[in-house]
Amino acid sequence: MADTPIIDVQDLTTAFGAHVVHEHLNLQVFPKEILALVGGSGSGKTTLLRQILGLDAPKSGEVKVFGKPVHDYVGPARIALTHRWGMLFQAGALFSALPVFDNVALPLREIHHLPEDLIRDVVLMRLSWMGLTARDAALMPSDLSGGMIKRVALARALALDPELLFLDEPTAGLDPQRSDEFCALIKTLHAELGFTVVMVTHDLDTIGALATRVAVLAEKKVLVEGTIEQVMQTKHPFIESFFHGERGERALGQFDTKDAKHGKS
Repeated sequence: MADTPIIDVQDLTTAFGAHVVHEHLNLQVFPKEILALVGGSGSGKTTLLRQILGLDAPKSGEVKVFGKPVHDYVGPARIALTHRWGMLFQAGALFSALPVFDNVALPLREIHHLPEDLIRDVVLMRLSWMGLTARDAALMPSDLSGGMIKRVALARALALDPELLFLDEPTAGLDPQRSDEFCALIKTLHAELGFTVVMVTHDLDTIGALATRVAVLAEKKVLVEGTIEQVMQTKHPFIESFFHGERGERALGQFDTKDAKHGKS
């Protein structure tokens, strides 16, 4: 793992009026890792993602992305920054009035100077990465299954070959088989392309399949971060219920939850 973080959150406090979501929160994300953000309802996972994306301003503290405070990216620099990351939304967020091809082409066309034949080649290549064909490119979002929507949305997120990929509940709404297949696809693309992933998820199977590191949000901060094994050794009510309950034993059995629960190495 490289020593220089691609995302560096320092002493972050986020508040909406009197409601404090984060207080003195610190988090680093390193190149080429897959970091899973987990936490209970209301722990501020999505709010933290918005802070990293620069969509909300913190009450105090700083968020750096690619070595620079995210709110210092303005004008053309902000546009260039958005070309360096991709976002997969929970429900796909495809434009219902556009066919698959135009949904994936949208980030490429926003650059304004790319020729249409190059856009066509890139779109079809990204779709092929997802196991989709030129025939699928003509379909409308309403014609797609839930699994295909996820794949098209991922193709769009990777359209500009980003260095950083954000995943918001990437397997939500998928049946177990489709979820496993989608995780395998992300894992393969991550290995081949070398992008960094920040993933918000509550799905233990997805965490076990993809995460190289986990950060647990609780008590308005990052309570613990590390490998799954390291996180599972932390004594805290959320970690006990989330990782050591029946679902955790099933999903993360390969990490020897019994030993982790009792602090054994």
